[in-house]
Amino acid sequence: MAALSASLIWDLTKRDFAERFAGSALGSVWAFIWPLVNLFIYIVIFGKFMGGRLPGNGDIYAYSIYLSVGLIPWTAFASTISRSSTVFLDKKNIISKVDVSLPSLLVFINLSESITFFISNVFLFAFLLVTDYEFSMKLLLFPFIFYLQQILAFGLGLLSATLVVFVRDLKEVVGIILQLWFWFTPIVYVSNILPDFVKKVVVFSPAFIITEAYHRVFVFHAYPVVSSMVILTVIAHVLLIGSYLLFRFLEKDVRDFL
Repeated sequence: MAALSASLIWDLTKRDFAERFAGSALGSVWAFIWPLVNLFIYIVIFGKFMGGRLPGNGDIYAYSIYLSVGLIPWTAFASTISRSSTVFLDKKNIISKVDVSLPSLLVFINLSESITFFISNVFLFAFLLVTDYEFSMKLLLFPFIFYLQQILAFGLGLLSATLVVFVRDLKEVVGIILQLWFWFTPIVYVSNILPDFVKKVVVFSPAFIITEAYHRVFVFHAYPVVSSMVILTVIAHVLLIGSYLLFRFLEKDVRDFL
């Protein structure tokens, strides 16, 4: 099967933005407004009005940064998986008309969420600049962490998309799992408050490794734990390969069930 061309992927990405805000007067401008509103909530509502503070850190913006660098990546990660899980069903009109490689359809979702992620981080970095945040060379690891995050999301999305074709209820299960996964990941709280037995388990969660890496780089000005990043790299790529092999094994049945 032919992979989608770069131009078609870009067209699908642009159409994705247009469809999200179809019928609104501002159109795709909302793609900039929503990240700004979310960042305002993270920083002003949680950090200022609700008095959120990071234990052991006297900086009044520390918790706001901690929250932002956890929630912004999580939103991209979870949205990529959630939307990818139904992409074969959502785009069956294209699949029935164009002979394409189905995994290619997940690329435009990943790209779309990456653009939203980028927009959110433009506002975040602007906030960091005006608050005299101390930038360090450790931030150069930021793109690599995001790369691993989205490779993992792509693999989980492809796995979900393949299985949802056969069991439609799984798309709801994916949503429930993501909700539980969010609350078992120290994004809005610090891991120190977790019971000891939960701490021993949660450290093996890829989402925990990703979030911890962002927090260490942005908040604690430290390098991510090397062993954890190696584990994450292996998990992300093995899962991607495994999901693709499963899809290839079931591809004929996937197309028949659509």
